[in-house]
Amino acid sequence: MACWWAGWLLLLVEAWGAHLAQGTLEPWAQVAPWLGNTSMFQARSLQRHLPQGIIIGVRKGGTRALLEMLALHPQVAAARAEVHFFNREENYRRGLGWYRQQMPLSRPGQLTMEKTPGYFSSLRAPERIRAMDPAMRLLLIVRDPVERLVSDYTQILYNRQAQCKPYPPLERLLLRGDRSLNTRYKAIQRSLYALHLARWLAAFPLAHIHVVDGGGLIREPLPELRRVEQFLGLAPSLGPDNFYFNQTKGFYCLRAGAHQHCLDESKGRPHPPITEQLLEQLCTYFSAHNEHFFSLVGRTFNWC
Repeated sequence: MACWWAGWLLLLVEAWGAHLAQGTLEPWAQVAPWLGNTSMFQARSLQRHLPQGIIIGVRKGGTRALLEMLALHPQVAAARAEVHFFNREENYRRGLGWYRQQMPLSRPGQLTMEKTPGYFSSLRAPERIRAMDPAMRLLLIVRDPVERLVSDYTQILYNRQAQCKPYPPLERLLLRGDRSLNTRYKAIQRSLYALHLARWLAAFPLAHIHVVDGGGLIREPLPELRRVEQFLGLAPSLGPDNFYFNQTKGFYCLRAGAHQHCLDESKGRPHPPITEQLLEQLCTYFSAHNEHFFSLVGRTFNWC
């Protein structure tokens, strides 16, 4: 019975996510002070536009936190669900008209944004986005690749458990029979940032890609968001009053006037334990890949 209920709840969440993809504002954002009244004049000025900015990844790097923080900005209209237009053939075949319909209604002067972290590791997404708009502004939020890997595994584990499906322990997926790393494991592949970034740099100049420090965004959001505002050409608007630290959750939550909002329960889940030996193996493996990434973006990060 518990598994049946969990599976039904998961379907309900997915259906609600599809509803949000139509541009519906989350309840806490509907009453944000900058939205003003809903006069007929304002309603007639609202339109759907193709995005001028896209958060392309990385998966489990903090893309949802970044989008929801940017949605506080009065000049940003954010799609509320991942569209997967450029990385899924069944969606891409529907054309740009369909893609536009997945975007939120926006006022004149607002910047439309969407986020789909699956774009970063997609083979075709860079060229497809460039074909739509070679001036596209791209946001890439990254975190320690080992932390990202474990978070990736944790999300899949919880999803499988909710559906009453088995899933192997992390160590079994990471190690081969001879105790060497299974570098073909998808969660490892997704953490090879330099490998994927090279495809994007073949389609866009680095000036069109802004790298956000996911760890910094969680620890102290405002400095990272100030840099994002500048990159997107937005007037400085976000300030300390938009954030407050939730002691129970252990991270910053959002504030719009008198209304408060925290990321959903899937954020901040406890990660499975990992042995010191395995952690050292992973850090050693990613070290050269990380250095390559640092050289590509001209910035270093304090990763393991």
